[in-house]
Amino acid sequence: MDLGLAGRRALVTGGTKGIGRAIANLFAAEGAHVAICARNAQEVSETVAALARIAPQATGRALDVADGAALRAWVDDTAAEFGGIDMIVSNVSALAVSRDAAAWKAGFDIDIMGSVGLVEAALPHLEKSVCASITIISSVSGREIDFAAGPYGAFKAALIHYAQGLAYQLAPRQIRANSVSPGNTYFPGGVWARIEQENPDLFASALALNPTGRMAAPEEVARAVLFLASPAASFITGTNLVVDGALTRGVQY
Repeated sequence: MDLGLAGRRALVTGGTKGIGRAIANLFAAEGAHVAICARNAQEVSETVAALARIAPQATGRALDVADGAALRAWVDDTAAEFGGIDMIVSNVSALAVSRDAAAWKAGFDIDIMGSVGLVEAALPHLEKSVCASITIISSVSGREIDFAAGPYGAFKAALIHYAQGLAYQLAPRQIRANSVSPGNTYFPGGVWARIEQENPDLFASALALNPTGRMAAPEEVARAVLFLASPAASFITGTNLVVDGALTRGVQY
């Protein structure tokens, strides 16, 4: 299937590792122009260099998505460099699993306002696209109560609601919006790799919950994101796509 991404222009936040990096890689492989951002300047430079070897155009910037002005400047500058924006993917998280006030604030500032800030900055550019899409990365923790109940789960649930509200509000402007909810995703340097080393009992119990006997690879989640973001999914908007290997048991109507 041709996803129709060749020559399109995609922005990915949190694009230097894990799911975000896999999304950026696949956009590049499909012939899209790709822009990423993340907080670590060296990782951004290394990722952009790798993307530039396969994408027609790749760029990136080190920034904190909680800094609304910096986020908007990056979006506007990228739109000027690419000649527009066709799709955005909000892939950010404070990983706020504790229940103290600092975790709630970090989750709100990064998960919620980092996503809202990206959408609001990109909307004027998306309105000019013939295949505009917004994809927000949530989590299965936004659907079910698990060990991440608290700020992490609450804000991931809010992102699903936010994306579906955007879909309804933006449909008359021909801008699609969807969310993707990954299950546990394993990659070197990621949260589950750290838990495997630091808390093997928690890792073993999490692994045992999945009937497939394993966690997802970032590329498996990225493929779902690319389809939803692409023109191939032109009449899919307002959905939450769960990519979890049958981890969750609740029926999603």
